Order: sequence, then C-alpha cells, then structure tokens
Amino acid sequence: MDLPYLKIKGRSLLPVIQGGMGIGVSAHRLAGAVAAEGAVGTIASVELRRLHEDLMRPLRRLRDPAASAKANLIALDREIQEARRIAGKEGFIAVNVMHAISGYREHVLQAIKSGVNAVVVGAGLPMDLPTLAAEFPKIALIPILSEGRGVQLVLRRWMRQKRLPDAIVIENPQFAGGHLGATRLEDVSNPKYGFANVLPAIRKLFTELGLKPEQIPLVAAGGIASVQKMREIFSLGGSGAQLGTPFAVTTEGDAHINFKRVLADATPKDLVTFMSSAGLPARAVLTPWLRRYLGREEELRACASQDHSLCPSQTECLVHCGFKDGNSSSGQFCIEAQLAAAQRGDVQHGLFFRGAGQLPFGQQIRSVRDLIATLLCEAVSTSTENCMPAMAV
Repeated sequence: MDLPYLKIKGRSLLPVIQGGMGIGVSAHRLAGAVAAEGAVGTIASVELRRLHEDLMRPLRRLRDPAASAKANLIALDREIQEARRIAGKEGFIAVNVMHAISGYREHVLQAIKSGVNAVVVGAGLPMDLPTLAAEFPKIALIPILSEGRGVQLVLRRWMRQKRLPDAIVIENPQFAGGHLGATRLEDVSNPKYGFANVLPAIRKLFTELGLKPEQIPLVAAGGIASVQKMREIFSLGGSGAQLGTPFAVTTEGDAHINFKRVLADATPKDLVTFMSSAGLPARAVLTPWLRRYLGREEELRACASQDHSLCPSQTECLVHCGFKDGNSSSGQFCIEAQLAAAQRGDVQHGLFFRGAGQLPFGQQIRSVRDLIATLLCEAVSTSTENCMPAMAV
C-alpha cells in the first residue's frame, strides 16, 4: 500500500471506513470482517432487534416503544460482541448512531459500554456528543458533515467542550446513498459539496481556528470506488474514504442476497432521490414499492395532517417523522418497515438505499478483502499481501 495510514486515537489504520447502513445492513458480520482487515468496521445501531428472533417474538405481541427501545440496546450489545469476536481484540469497531433517532443518547452510551473504539454520528449536528462521552476520552468521536459551515458550527461548539473530533467524515450528497447531507432535494447536486471545494475550505478553517492541518483527519464519503479516487482525495488534503454501498454488496454483508443483487444490478437510471420520512433527501433504487409510493406521493402529502400524531408501527424510532407527525414536507411512509423489508430481501416491498456511481466490481459480489484491496492497490489479485497488511496497528 502506498497510501498513508489513517491515524485515529494513536492507531494506524487502513484509510478506509465502512459506512454504517441501518436496519441490519451493516451489522456484526460486515463490521467484524472489515475491522479484521485493519480498516474501520461500522455497525449501524438503528433497529438491530430485527436481527434477533428471540427479541422480536415478544415485540410482535407487545408493540410497545419502550420494549422495542430496550430490545435494540440488547441487540446492539450482541452485535458489538460478535463483531469483536470476528475482528479480534485489535480490530477497530465503530458504531454509527443517527442523531435523528429517538434513542440517540442511549445508543451512544450503550455502544461505549459495549466496548467500541469509535462512535460515528450522522443525520444531524451532534453538538452534544463531547458532553455525552465526556467520561470516555479513549473513545473516538467522529461526526458526519457535508460542508464547511456545518464543520465550523460543530468545531466551535466542541472546542468549548474541550474536545475535538478524532476525524470528520465529509459526505458529498451528490454521490452518497441513503439519507443525504443536504436539507433540500434541489441542493443535492450543488457543486458546493464537491470534495475539491469542501476539503481545502475545511483545511483553511482549521488554520483560522488555530488547528494544525493534520490534527483532524478528513474522510471523504460518496462516489469513491477505486485507488485512483482514493489518491484524488489524498491530493485534496483528505486522509481516507468512507464507503457504504460497495461494502453492502460484499459476501460478508449482513443483508439478504436479494438486497445485494438489487444494489449491484441497479443502473444510474434506476436511482432516484426523494424526501424521506426523516425529513432529509434520500437516494435509493427505484424498486416496485418506491415506484408505487412516488406515484402517490403528492396525494399522500396533501392528506398529511398533524391531527394524527401516531406512529403506525408503534416503535417511535425517529424523533421527527413526517409520516407520524403529519408533516407534508417529509415522506409519508414508515421508513423502518420499508428498510427492514429490503434487508430481509423483499424486493416487492423494500426500500433499497444505494449510493450513486458504478461499484468497484460491477455486478459481482466479492469479498471485503477484495474490496479493500482494490481501493488500496492498482489491481486486485488472488493475493493482496503486497499492497495491504493483514492488520494495521
């Protein structure tokens, strides 16, 4: 490997972070496999109870938000322990927690208690994360942001709390998948989010705030799928890349094979951006359910009413849900139910989040090791020993 290591909390890691993908797409098997290779393996904390039948069985009768929340914390601990078993004690395990979920605080604290190396927070500005993790200085804290203004707001607030991010993921909404870092659909493709604009601007911001350029690694996310793209990120002042969709379709990915096939087989014309019920733009494959929903979206939004503030699944998974709250500016569907259907391979009823751009191996389903190798080497061969170590330190 001729690219620099990613330095986090005194560790030298391969400069690759596997993105967190919710409702069981990135759980213990994927995160453990990535961490075992010396990169950052990430478990997405949201709704992990669905991967554990013994936790789900009583919930089908109870339909109680408090019971679901408790089950999710139990499932999160289980997934972290299993990922650690796969990765070994030296593996670097992160947990991605959406700031927008109702159990944000509890998920952060459970992840720390369960022994993660890092907490990654997206879908909102995590202004309070340093205070929340104040008693755990050895845990890396990594926000996901999209442009300089958000980085400046977070840095100034964190500096008042006497803590800096251990890395910052900079997500370009033009290429990322799932929930995107823009607030409006019309902003998703705005050139201001381009890495060539954002990364140098943030380095300049560091100087203005009295920070050294290398003090906080910047990790680019969105549309990076080759060693050439990796080198481009480093040339702009980045320190690594975060990838979601390419990891989701690996053999070790935790989702059903149907999920992987939908993502791997999708062409650019199959991808659409739309407003999620979380109130954020999102990108997904235009599968049957999404096609039907978008065909009725205008009608459903017109019918939205704040007089019916009731969670249909009784999970209360999001703090603000356009469907539950009757907010006509947001999507009008139960995102938890649709993403869960996708994870278990239900092509007719699932919502399949996907990033834009061609995947590194096209329609092939390849291993985590092959994917990391193609990001760090000129070409993938049967042996990757010459381009990446078995384990970073």
